[in-house]
Amino acid sequence: MTPDPRDELVEHVRSMRAFATTLTRNSALADDIVQDTLEKAWTKIDQFEAGTNMRAWLFTILRNTYYAHFRKHRREVEDADGTLAGALTQSPDHDGRLELRDFNAAFATLNPEQQEALILIGAEGFSYEEAAETVGASVGTIKSRVNRARARLTELLDGDGAGGTLSTPPSRSRGAGKRPSAA
Repeated sequence: MTPDPRDELVEHVRSMRAFATTLTRNSALADDIVQDTLEKAWTKIDQFEAGTNMRAWLFTILRNTYYAHFRKHRREVEDADGTLAGALTQSPDHDGRLELRDFNAAFATLNPEQQEALILIGAEGFSYEEAAETVGASVGTIKSRVNRARARLTELLDGDGAGGTLSTPPSRSRGAGKRPSAA
């Protein structure tokens, strides 16, 4: 008797949630997207080809679920003037928080394809081949996106480039290879 592929779904929930949180920047929405992804995977498990990469299959479903949600809700405005967000924010009181804030600000300037490639390769540990399969692009395209994204992050975070726009002093050196644990 062959094992039921549904048993493997639970193994990937943690990394799916991390990926969804990075995409959405909202833990509640990330949980909703992961739940929707698991529901879709559960009901469509017969479409999963035994012996293939379950993780890549799930991440593809998650990514498509996120984009479908984004398209559906892109015109919604919940806090147009930022009043609610302003009341909930706390000024950073630690260098690590400042660095994470600067990283998040720099990361937000990347185009969505570069963000996605960096998340899959840098944060999730996908190989270039797995990432390419997940997003439906060639391996060369993924490598190019990651390279351009890292170069842009280095430029913004080091403050050396003419395009550096963040508040970090030029004397502070941070490489794009550093990954904050909360991102």
